[in-house]
Amino acid sequence: MKGIILAGGSGTRLYPLTMVTSKQLLPIYDKPMIYYPLSVLMNAGIRDILIISTPQDTPRFEELLKDGSQFGIQLSYAVQPSPDGLAQAFIIGADFIGDDSVAMVLGDNIFAGHGLKKRLKAAVENAESGNGATVFGYYVDNPERFGIVEFDSEGKAVSIEEKPEHPKSNYCVTGLYFYDNHVVEYAKNLKPSARGELEITDLNRIYLEKSALNVELLGQGFTWLDTGTHESLVDATNFVKTMETHQHRKIACLEEIAYLNNWISKEDVLKVYEVLKKNQYGQYLKDVLDGKYLDALR
Repeated sequence: MKGIILAGGSGTRLYPLTMVTSKQLLPIYDKPMIYYPLSVLMNAGIRDILIISTPQDTPRFEELLKDGSQFGIQLSYAVQPSPDGLAQAFIIGADFIGDDSVAMVLGDNIFAGHGLKKRLKAAVENAESGNGATVFGYYVDNPERFGIVEFDSEGKAVSIEEKPEHPKSNYCVTGLYFYDNHVVEYAKNLKPSARGELEITDLNRIYLEKSALNVELLGQGFTWLDTGTHESLVDATNFVKTMETHQHRKIACLEEIAYLNNWISKEDVLKVYEVLKKNQYGQYLKDVLDGKYLDALR
């Protein structure tokens, strides 16, 4: 399976913070925002990843993440000239995807929760076996801001509506999507919406109408954060700091994920430690290498 991170957009809701830098390069506690969605794909076992961003920001991501080899992965880069919809990512990335299945995560989404990795692996398996698509639903208080899923009495998804005036549920589709290879063809045949964009909701609706959309609800024990406003940036930083402080484990430590997956060696991690040893992130890497967190090895 291939992976895509869509890290474009103009970030106008975060001005003046994003007037000279990408939203996805802003810090969430001790890591750039893009580390969090990247960790989701890595935890799903995906190692071949395309980052799509704006013409001006793409070189900044390349400077930060390079070719990905320091994380045991392979990173490629592509430009989205203008923000013409989330589904456009599958057209831009068509050659990259090739004949493979693909997962896409939005660059400003943060996911955390015990058991998340198991759900990610199941979504990968579903797409790779050609069984359609998997998206993740999450309860929100302001459903009119999202793509909302309606369920029947048996809990089966029956409709998806983008930013509805009269929402039929409080469960939105988060910015994490797993698709079989048909997604490229479906995306190419999409018509722009009234706001001129190729909507991811229209793409998901195609799978739904073919009875090939699996909606996994992230319930109690899971956290999803969409960091698109100043308030949500602060909430995300506070959440990550609190979780890491109390659980003594980092969220989205890419070197740790790669090391525990045997994608990089102990020596590779030590090189990063030497650069970062003056802060708590570097010390954490040393603790991982010293086997301080036994549950990570189980």
